Amino acid sequence: MTPQDSETWDEADVLGVQVSAIGLERAVALALRSIQAGKSGYICASGVHGVMEAQADPSFRSILNGAFLNLPDGMPMTWVGRFQGHTQMDRVFGPDFMKALCQASAGTGYRHFLYGGAPGVAEELKQSLEHLAPGLLVVGTYTPPFRQLTHDEEKDLFNLLRESQPHIVWVGLSTPKQERFMAQYAARMQATLMIGVGAAFDYHTGRINDSPRWIKRAGLQWLHRLLQDPRRLWRRYLRNNPAFLWKIILQMLRQRHTARPRRASTIL
Repeated sequence: MTPQDSETWDEADVLGVQVSAIGLERAVALALRSIQAGKSGYICASGVHGVMEAQADPSFRSILNGAFLNLPDGMPMTWVGRFQGHTQMDRVFGPDFMKALCQASAGTGYRHFLYGGAPGVAEELKQSLEHLAPGLLVVGTYTPPFRQLTHDEEKDLFNLLRESQPHIVWVGLSTPKQERFMAQYAARMQATLMIGVGAAFDYHTGRINDSPRWIKRAGLQWLHRLLQDPRRLWRRYLRNNPAFLWKIILQMLRQRHTARPRRASTIL
C-alpha cells in the first residue's frame, strides 16, 4: 500500500483507553485493507469490562492502546465518543463484527483460523460460520487449555499455523486473557491479523442468546447477559458498571473545560 492509499481514523479517549471512533462497516473495511497490506497486528473489542480492567492494570491498558483497532464494543463507548465529537462512531459488537468480516471475506481466498472456546466449540463454530458465509475458508481450529500454553503446546500451535497460513486468527477467550495472548503472539505471526471476539464463539454456536436490537441500542445488553448467567457475571457488573459511570462523569466534566482529545491512527 502506498502513502497515497493510507487511511486514517480518530480515536476516542475512554478513561485513558483509546477506542477507535468508527462503526461496523468501516471496521470491516479497515480489517480487509490491513490484510491486503500484509500487516500483522491485533484487533480488540472493548466495552465497560475491558476499560475497567485497564484502570487497575497499566500494562493491560498499554495492550489495548497498542491494538491496530480497538472496537467500541458497547454503547457506553459510543456515547462517550460522540460526546467528544466523534459523530460517526457507532457500536461494533464483537459477534456482529465476526459475522460481517467473515461474510465480506468469503470467496476472496482469505483463510480463517479459530482459537479458543471449550472442547468442541471451535469445530461447531466452523460449521456455523461456513453456513453464515458460504465460501468461507476456515483452515484450522485449536482448543487451548485454561492456562498458559506450555512450550510443547505453543510449538504445536505454531506448527498448525505454519501449515494453514491463516490471514485471520479469531481468538475466543475472556478479557483480559485474549488481549494478552494476542499482544504476546501477534508479532510472531507474519501477515496475520489476530482478532479477539470473546463470547462470539458462544453467540454463534447458540450457547448465548443474542438480545434484541433495541436492548443493544439502549445499552442494556449487559442486563440481558446477566439474566442468562447470573452466577458468573453478577460480581463483574455490580463492581464495574457503577465505577465506570462515576469515572466517566468526572472525565466528561473535565473535558467540558478542555480541548477534546483526537488522536489519529493510520494504515501505512
